[in-house]
Amino acid sequence: MTEDDAQAWIAELWGDDRLRQLRRYVELLLAESERQNLIARSTVDSVWARHIADSAQLVLLAEARDPIDAAWLDIGSGAGLPGVVAALLQKRRVIMIEPRRGRVAFLELCIAALGLNASVVQTTVERFARFEPAAIISARAVASIDTLFANAYHLADRDTVWVMPKGRSYGDELKDARLRWHGVFHVEQSLTAPESGVVIATGVTRK
Repeated sequence: MTEDDAQAWIAELWGDDRLRQLRRYVELLLAESERQNLIARSTVDSVWARHIADSAQLVLLAEARDPIDAAWLDIGSGAGLPGVVAALLQKRRVIMIEPRRGRVAFLELCIAALGLNASVVQTTVERFARFEPAAIISARAVASIDTLFANAYHLADRDTVWVMPKGRSYGDELKDARLRWHGVFHVEQSLTAPESGVVIATGVTRK
């Protein structure tokens, strides 16, 4: 997927207004990346395919239960990938969890500049307390599937949809997770990296 392909794909699915908002986000992201390490420098020239479209595909896969006011929880949001993208492309409130102060400040800037239905909490997922289970939990390049389940299980219930983009090792990670967790698991091939997959899990419970 080229940069032009990625933008055309987003415009086709979500419209020109959302594309313009994402372009503004990319401007903020690239400017801030000069001050702190938000994305790898090697991916700056492919930011739309490697980061924006890669995050946007998760919105298509994250079909969750009602009510709509049940939150999308994004763990280790970092640069806002996929948290900011998810907040721009769908209606559900997004709560971003990020422990690093500099990145929290950047995410707060994005929320204000883009008028997002989102918030950011400076903490780790293990320390985050929330009474209502999340409708969706996403985590991009944060931890293994088993570790994600262990750290965020208190924020989920059986209806929570876990959306976890993974590299080539997703098969091994799934095998390890199944040793300690029940659930319904399936893998969608990544639209932006054919060797990678997006692991979708529901009904997750401890064995």
